[in-house]
Amino acid sequence: MICMRHKTPAQHLSAVLVSALTALLVMPAGAAESVDSAVSVDVGVPVLSPLVVTGSRVEHSSFDLPAAIDVVDRARITEGQARVNLSEALVAVPGITIQNRQNYAQDLQISSRGFGARSAFGVRGIKLIADGIPASMPDGQGQAATFNLDQAERIEVLRGPFSAIYGNHAGGVIQLFTREGEGAPSLETTLSGGSYGSWKADAAAQGKAGGVGYVLDASRFSTDGYRDHSAATRDQAMVKLSADLDPDSRLTLLANGLRQHDTQDPLGLTWAAFQSSPRSVAAVAESFNTRKRIDHVQGGATYQRRFGEDRLQISAYTGTRQVIQYQSISSVALPVNSRTSGGVVAFDRAFSGVGARWIAVRQLGSGSLTSTAGFDYERSVDDRLGYDNVNGVKGRLRRDERDTVSSFDPYVQTEWQSGRWGLSAGLRHSRLDFRVADHFNVGSANGDDSGRVSYRRTTPVLGVLYKAAPELNLYLSAAHGFEAPTFNEMFYSAAGGGFNFRLQPARSVHLEAGAKAIIGNDSRANLAVFQVRTQDELVVNDSTNGRTSYKNAGRTLRQGVELALDTAWHHDLTARLALSHLRAVYDETFSSGTPGVSVAAGNNIPGVAATTLFGELAWKHPASGFSAAVEGIYRSQIYVEDSNRQQAAPAYTLANLRFGFEQHRAGWKLKEFVRVDNLFDRSYVGSVIVGDGNQRYYESAPGRNWLAGVGARYGF
Repeated sequence: MICMRHKTPAQHLSAVLVSALTALLVMPAGAAESVDSAVSVDVGVPVLSPLVVTGSRVEHSSFDLPAAIDVVDRARITEGQARVNLSEALVAVPGITIQNRQNYAQDLQISSRGFGARSAFGVRGIKLIADGIPASMPDGQGQAATFNLDQAERIEVLRGPFSAIYGNHAGGVIQLFTREGEGAPSLETTLSGGSYGSWKADAAAQGKAGGVGYVLDASRFSTDGYRDHSAATRDQAMVKLSADLDPDSRLTLLANGLRQHDTQDPLGLTWAAFQSSPRSVAAVAESFNTRKRIDHVQGGATYQRRFGEDRLQISAYTGTRQVIQYQSISSVALPVNSRTSGGVVAFDRAFSGVGARWIAVRQLGSGSLTSTAGFDYERSVDDRLGYDNVNGVKGRLRRDERDTVSSFDPYVQTEWQSGRWGLSAGLRHSRLDFRVADHFNVGSANGDDSGRVSYRRTTPVLGVLYKAAPELNLYLSAAHGFEAPTFNEMFYSAAGGGFNFRLQPARSVHLEAGAKAIIGNDSRANLAVFQVRTQDELVVNDSTNGRTSYKNAGRTLRQGVELALDTAWHHDLTARLALSHLRAVYDETFSSGTPGVSVAAGNNIPGVAATTLFGELAWKHPASGFSAAVEGIYRSQIYVEDSNRQQAAPAYTLANLRFGFEQHRAGWKLKEFVRVDNLFDRSYVGSVIVGDGNQRYYESAPGRNWLAGVGARYGF
């Protein structure tokens, strides 16, 4: 049982259900199911310019936005996938790197143009949103595991300067939209299973009755894990209700839950251990029985009303999250008044938020002016406890505090379009307030870590788009961004100190130039070239005994290029290429956490791959419902710490293969699929733990593995 200040909610929304020939592509072709062209596996003419709301906050053609924004459609998200990890859906998006850690206790490792790569767990530096409700806390920490991929309609991925309009998230925005309940009722179920004892069962219902659209979904995922001591079981559920209250207004109610108990944590491996036994774990993982338990419930509402061409949008949400985590930290021999917080972390979080915006459309001169004014308010309160980990059993109390963070962000945004020109601008003012109330004071050595700190930043953004031809748009954009330290980065100071209230936000200047082209009737190409200069970059200062402290380093520089190409060929073939190249370096020498050791200017920022390439060729035979696809993935080496002296995670090349089948029978729609990943059984490091003090930087990825599934849908 979790011992916390608040009880676990009596009712959890999480419901439990019972349960080919390939080669790596080296030509410039790839799958067309995602990004702006968003071609589904139902082969046909690509959707060359889907509507998006991320970035502009109103429905807008992605082709006409001066920003790097990609759309992943439902086919890419669901077809031939387990629908467990966001990495399955976003592997084909340039600029975004999502590493499956093979560790469900720590969530995915997500970075955008190098932002977020240092995160040891969870997602930071990238704003996560689901159906207009934030999945990130106000301090910037988020969890992608709360996304429901089974009912996702599309995912929009925004990178670059226009991320600044979302405030404290310098890297980008990932926004998921679930499907709407429409038409006659239907029931659907999917069952899949594969390597390492992994399986997933999902059941859903959707439809529209009495003017109310509804979507209900519940699933269970279970795995023994690729590595030793990495088993996990995850239950998810969601409900979405939507209704048109009158011809001008719409109300949507949302609720979701995540229940994940006894999730084993295999930790990282040293280089020697990875080479000799990639599926093994460090001995401390088993002796301390490292594991995690999560209970997450969240509900929200969105309301929209039209006033002619203008509209009002209001959203509100609230939720709770309870976590207890057993870490490999020994503190039993230390006196109770020492500053250690113990090897067991337990917190009970209550979070909420509200947002509102007014969108006005007017004629200005020869063009149309769309203006948005609004605000976001978010608040999160953690009752956080810490205990000794005595061989996997909770021991003495070591920590007792209340951590509160709130943010208030007013913003304005405007866009003017006339003829061949489009001008976009925005301004957001962010205020973040952190407060710690320390209730555990047992002597001078322990001390009182209570305190508070506030941050204020104003982030402008400007973009210009020129329609050089009906099939070619060119754009320039620029912005100031910032990334505040999260509570997890404030928890410890160097040399065993308490909270580090001296940390400052990282400040960045983003520049981007791009081109978007429609080639013929069935192809789309996106090209973006960018540069980001950052001051006060947040880096790992010291990581020992499970305590990681951070500091502000000097300047950093990120320069890169991203290319996406989608096409639908003759004979029901589609292809996609996604290429990212990023130079991310420290632009100024700074002192590391090790006395007398400096990190030289020009060193690579750890956790960032310089080059990533994805290619896919897909084919579907419409008459028979048979489909097949081959994928190729290349990722260059990744440094694991700031000095770049430790063994980098080597580059790797993978090939994947999948087959699908589809049948229609008198109201039934049946589907089957089989996929094989890492077809040539390569041994590689899937993700890294940046700056780990025990040099357990490396997280192994599976060798050849398979997944098969069946699905049935019945429409009444």
